[in-house]
Amino acid sequence: MDFTEIYKQSGNLASFSPGAHFILNVVENTLIVRRTDTLQIARTWTVTAPSNTANILTNSKPTPSSLGVSSDGWISHAGWSCDSEYLLAGSAKNGIVEVFKLRDENWNARIEAGVEGLLKAEWAPDGRHVLCFSQWGLRVTIWSLVTGNATYIQFPIHPDRGYAFRSDSRYFVLAERHRSKDAIGVYDTTDSYKLVRHFPVPTSNLSSLALSPTGNHIAVWEGILEYKLHILSLAGDVQGTFSPKLNPGFGVRNAAWHPTGMFLAVAGWDDKIHILDGLTWSAAATLELSSKIPVGATLWREPSNWLETTQGRGFLSYERLQGPQTISLQRTDPTKPNPKSGAVQLEWNKTGTLLLVRFENCPTVVHLYDFPASSDPFVPRLRCVFQHSKPVMHAQWNPVRKGSLALCSGSGSIYIWSDEWIGENGVEEDMAECIGVPANTKFETRSIKWAPDGKGLVLLDKEVFCCAFEVEEDGTEG
Repeated sequence: MDFTEIYKQSGNLASFSPGAHFILNVVENTLIVRRTDTLQIARTWTVTAPSNTANILTNSKPTPSSLGVSSDGWISHAGWSCDSEYLLAGSAKNGIVEVFKLRDENWNARIEAGVEGLLKAEWAPDGRHVLCFSQWGLRVTIWSLVTGNATYIQFPIHPDRGYAFRSDSRYFVLAERHRSKDAIGVYDTTDSYKLVRHFPVPTSNLSSLALSPTGNHIAVWEGILEYKLHILSLAGDVQGTFSPKLNPGFGVRNAAWHPTGMFLAVAGWDDKIHILDGLTWSAAATLELSSKIPVGATLWREPSNWLETTQGRGFLSYERLQGPQTISLQRTDPTKPNPKSGAVQLEWNKTGTLLLVRFENCPTVVHLYDFPASSDPFVPRLRCVFQHSKPVMHAQWNPVRKGSLALCSGSGSIYIWSDEWIGENGVEEDMAECIGVPANTKFETRSIKWAPDGKGLVLLDKEVFCCAFEVEEDGTEG
């Protein structure tokens, strides 16, 4: 892989445009757009301080520190519209969202939240509406760039995980709380977010929701005190309810739909993953964390002290261990708050043939489970395990290629796994590599983001970032 120079950033806000031709990054209160091919700056914008009217409404007085570039005025949210035409930059502490146009540097739109405050701002899938979540769960406001009008929806439960758009972007599904009871609202995005369905849900304390890729079903689950998950239709009918036969003690921690919508992976705090089928909504298979790696699974182990040996430059293959192996698991005390257990990440690859799992009580390890094709018997199996010297901080599938995975662990490197490597006999085989980031200064990869075309990565440290691109070669990859 080829690496770029290191550039400043703040707030971990750096991402490729949907077409992968530009890269957005934020430095304090400035929004910067670079060309992907040269990394030269194409546009810059600055988010200004709130107006006097906004200061009066929020009872805040401008001070010398707030008039300057203090952390209160820094951009906290930024993103591209779906067609790369517009960019959004929001400052939650100042209650301001500004929208800029890539082709016209002088055009901009401005949203001031006022007394309700601003917790989060993001694009709707159509790229012409901006969602603004207010503080204290008061409401979500949808602003239209076309008409300039706003639509208000009251009492959203969770601004970070309590909503979803259907895959065709037609409907917006929002978890709400009215009169101390959980409910779900379904809104038509093509008709100014008009309410089309509103129904109660059978939860007493809704923790989160997940909308199936087909858009036909909604999974909702209780909070940490009760392991119960319900499947609802968009009309509000309960299709099924899942709860393990043996009470694990805590509730659902994560759930992830299979890309086809035929299965739902559900993980609690008990190191078990239940794979629910889409007909009976019962467990078709259960995957359980174990310290023993069975025969047939591969253990990929990071070589010890390889960064010091290579001086952080070049790449080195993982140690590949076959046969029965063991990994260490941290013991957890369920009587103490915030137990270090359960799956912190469940993520399917593009085709749904592989499931990535990260368990919190083995933070240095990543598991990959193999799922059979629809024509084969449904027997998921552990395919491989990646073991590292430091806890894994982020792992993400390639958005285009089904068998390409990137990981990072807060060190001066990234880790790549692929099942597309062409061996000497001309057959595809697995390959896992440790790749050092050739930086002149200390660089620790804490987060990664794939480019939409799957050919590049943004690598993020606390205050800096760089990019990595695959080397395109003529002939056979090897």
